[in-house]
This record gives sequence, structure tokens and C-alpha cells, in this order.
Amino acid sequence: MRGEAELRVGGETLVLRPSFQALVAAEAEVGPLFACVERAADGRLSLSEMVALFWHCLKERPEGLTRDSFADAVATRGLAANMPALKILIGQILAGR
Repeated sequence: MRGEAELRVGGETLVLRPSFQALVAAEAEVGPLFACVERAADGRLSLSEMVALFWHCLKERPEGLTRDSFADAVATRGLAANMPALKILIGQILAGR
């Protein structure tokens, strides 16, 4: 679906969907999304901010997936592997639907 991103974590493909509710929840945790986008563009987006955005945008959470295990899996993937999903989410934040 337009605006969705895939993230391969722990051998499973998870779908990230930046719905309004998901973005509001992410914003409550990391602050204004436009500032997050600016930090990402400047290369200053923290790993914890990326994890928060991904976590809140998960379309479905597999049973047993905790925030900590998700964060560890995202960190293990490395920044380069996470960039395609981050770019899609940032694009949706900027463009809307």
C-alpha cells in the first residue's frame, strides 16, 4: 500500500504504516515530527528516535515482540539497512496522503 514500508526483523517482514494515530504517538514520544525530519536530513536523527518512529508505525506487532527486542533487532540491522524504510516514512510525513 502507498506509504507503507517493510522492515525485516528477526527473520520476519514487518509492515510500517504511518497512520495519523501512529504519527501522533511517535510525536508524543520524540517531539514534533517536522523537527525529526530536519534532524534526519542533517544526519542527526538518533537511533532511539528511529526505533520510536518504527515502533509506533508497526501495522501489526507479532506476538511476543517487545519494544526492547524490536530496538535490539533494528540496531543489529544497522543504519544503512534501515534507511529505505526511514526514507519512506519521512516521505509520507512530508507529503501526507
